[in-house]
Amino acid sequence: MLKKHKRIELVNNYLEKLNLSQEIKEYFLGRNILVTGGAGAIGSNLSIVLSKLVGEDGLIIIIDNLSANKSKDPVDFPQLQNVMFVNGDIRKDIDLKRVFREKPTIVYHLAAFFANQNSVDYPETSADVDVQGMIKLLDLAQFTNVDKFIYASSGCAIYGSYGEMPLKEDFISMHLTTPYQINKMTGEMYSNFYFHHYGLKTVNCRFFNSFGPGEVPGQYRNVIPNFVYWSMLEKSLPLTGTGDETRDFTYVLDLVQGLIKAAFYEEAVGEAFNLASGRETKIKDMIEMVNKSTGNHIPVTKFPPRKWDTKKRLLASIDLAGKLINYKPIISFEEGLKSNFEWFENNWKDIQEAADFPTGMSSAVRKK
Repeated sequence: MLKKHKRIELVNNYLEKLNLSQEIKEYFLGRNILVTGGAGAIGSNLSIVLSKLVGEDGLIIIIDNLSANKSKDPVDFPQLQNVMFVNGDIRKDIDLKRVFREKPTIVYHLAAFFANQNSVDYPETSADVDVQGMIKLLDLAQFTNVDKFIYASSGCAIYGSYGEMPLKEDFISMHLTTPYQINKMTGEMYSNFYFHHYGLKTVNCRFFNSFGPGEVPGQYRNVIPNFVYWSMLEKSLPLTGTGDETRDFTYVLDLVQGLIKAAFYEEAVGEAFNLASGRETKIKDMIEMVNKSTGNHIPVTKFPPRKWDTKKRLLASIDLAGKLINYKPIISFEEGLKSNFEWFENNWKDIQEAADFPTGMSSAVRKK
């Protein structure tokens, strides 16, 4: 199988393990579906899965301004006959009119000004994209009678730093430490408003620490792609904190499973729930596994914690998602990390060209 088709193979293998019900498959068949931020790691994997589910008579419409892509071209995104890509911005009316002209019946809103440090450095742009952009989407969705609006929220963001583990949906924190966290909370509030006021069927999915094929490394990207990248280059990995801090690392296709089921199950409408692995992994253990997979023996370099990164532990309860949408993560952290490393190996040249680490000191590590 050609390299460009490897991600389709990964999706097919995952769907075979998942064994979706016939009712879910029939629900998606022939639909037109809009995915904002569809060139990103989660969005691209979701789009590949949806492409398979909607079939030849359906259409997946992706809108993405590629702001997170240095190369302005998604890495390793396969050519699919029923996927339309629109290089556009959710803040621009002309771009939104273009994609809604395709009459989507489901909207997956994943586009965001990602993520914490980026929002600290550029708070106005963060609010413009994550709040104003979402309002525009919600307004068009209710005006065009979209069946479901699925919002990609963030459990890592809205629960703040002081929740009792495992984090449950009935806990909400106002002690938020970045504009990104504030905007994700605001997004859920607007989602709830459009549900209660207009009857738009919205669902809030709270993601935890996504990782997996499709995400390239960069200054504002997630920790695992950056660590795999530096480890493959035989560089020292940065450790901010003690290493005993934990995260709920969730394989990207398990998140996609949750998004698919969130659109199907009526029980999810008007609800907010966690999508996670339900398992804690220590940062130092993650570093050890990454370095072992690449054969890197360079010791870590210790740095003080970033000012906004105050979470010592992250562990999500996934009981509510299990109850509402029959959500069951099926990929272990070890298996997901292996898949992620293989994706890096298969696409190493393209990833090196796309990796975005500007010259100079990162604002995240400078002394305050």
